[in-house]
Amino acid sequence: ANYESDTIYQILDEGLVCHVGFVADGQPFVIPTAYGRVEDTLYIHGSPASRMLRTLQQGIDVCVTVTLIDGLVLARSAFHHSMNYHSVVVFGKATLVEDAEQKLAALKAFTEHVILGRWSQVRSPCHNELARTIVLSLPLTEASAKIRTGGPIDDEADYQIPVWAGEIPLKLTAAVPINDPKLHPHIEVPANLSNYARPQKLIQY
Repeated sequence: ANYESDTIYQILDEGLVCHVGFVADGQPFVIPTAYGRVEDTLYIHGSPASRMLRTLQQGIDVCVTVTLIDGLVLARSAFHHSMNYHSVVVFGKATLVEDAEQKLAALKAFTEHVILGRWSQVRSPCHNELARTIVLSLPLTEASAKIRTGGPIDDEADYQIPVWAGEIPLKLTAAVPINDPKLHPHIEVPANLSNYARPQKLIQY
């Protein structure tokens, strides 16, 4: 495990979806959802009708994970096949965000996490939209990263087997944006959308 904040933050900033694990009435749940990060706090949001959000704001234990797959690792034996990845696991208790400024900052973080620069291009949430949205915060004080890189590691005897081995790299890439059919014809795709890409890794794993 890696407990360096910079590593944890960069993995979270590159990911798009987290999985939220919790137990309600004796039943375990793992729910995928979007998220945002502001410094050392992770935010999740949704409708007041969401069972997950209603349950989490009761102060129960929660586990949040983010996993990014970098490649398929193919060994000479079935046993040693693997994947290259970087992931983060966060434990803690979520807290309801009631302060209006913090709530708005969290919603901005959600938007900017998905598309950098998008918040300034669109209409901000109105009072009714804010009232219809729950935001929960989760401190990143108990978080760790796990990372695997490199090629397959076979048993010494298996290196003589005449089977291809190596890695198939994988990465998330964006296709060409598709206009909304109701888009005014004079509106062009902004550069931050036509050149869309996830944040570059500064740390070499």
